[in-house]
Amino acid sequence: MDLNIFEKIKILDSGMGQELIARGLVTRGTLWSATSLIDEKYNQLVIDTHLASINAGADVILTNTFTTRRVRMEENRVKDKFLFANKKACELAIKAKDLSKKNILIAGSLPAQNNTYEADKREDNVIEKDFFDQANIISPYIDFFYLDVLSSGREVKIALDVIKKLKKPVLVGLHIKKNNKLPSGETITDVVKKNINSSWLGVVAACVSLEIIESSSDEFKKLDLPFGFKANLWGVEEPLPVHRFNTPSDEKAKNPNIILGKREDISGEIFCEFSKKLINKGATIIGGCCETNISHIKEAAKLK
Repeated sequence: MDLNIFEKIKILDSGMGQELIARGLVTRGTLWSATSLIDEKYNQLVIDTHLASINAGADVILTNTFTTRRVRMEENRVKDKFLFANKKACELAIKAKDLSKKNILIAGSLPAQNNTYEADKREDNVIEKDFFDQANIISPYIDFFYLDVLSSGREVKIALDVIKKLKKPVLVGLHIKKNNKLPSGETITDVVKKNINSSWLGVVAACVSLEIIESSSDEFKKLDLPFGFKANLWGVEEPLPVHRFNTPSDEKAKNPNIILGKREDISGEIFCEFSKKLINKGATIIGGCCETNISHIKEAAKLK
């Protein structure tokens, strides 16, 4: 693939998990979007959601593998479905691309391997095995990897070492807090400078509020890399430590917006205006994460 793809404006898809729930997915514990892979009756819903993003103008769709990480599968007592669910997510993304008959790209969502929005403090070899086992399943089906909401430079380095073995390009998604640093306390600049290599396609603020995206944009711009965002529309500016979603029996775990809320004030038009403002600052990678929907992508795609 063209390693300079993000030199020009490209649109990523909207958030998959919350969109599936909004479309009728009934989740099992904290499996969330992974439920739609394990329960065959929801497979078509995944295809339809991918297609909706493509038809709205997305140039890139992400595999539905954010909650198929090993830790989440083990928490929900379906670790035997790890291979099946990750492979199924890729097959459904390819099916959606084929049905669309459009020349879009498929990015392999490779998420933080423990709790989201928190630096992973486990041993390096444990983190590396989790990254490798998931990435190795996904790799044959995708055009590039997307490091999905990583919270420390250590995790970025480990994931990049894994991806290097698989010889794929990578778009790096960093989670940023209100202080414009990663949850680990590291700056965006330090993490990028310590880890950048020739496989990088760009870097984005991953699952971050509009306000944090804007306040960190000047630092992203100075990196001399294609940059942008996948914005969330949670009702709180910083998603954690409001609540830890690691107990499947917790009733609040069925849908994270029970705790985190949802911004109803950001229409597709407002999202488009925000995207335009960031494009004027140099951003070329525009997309949505949790609680964004197809209307946001459709409006943002007008900016291409």
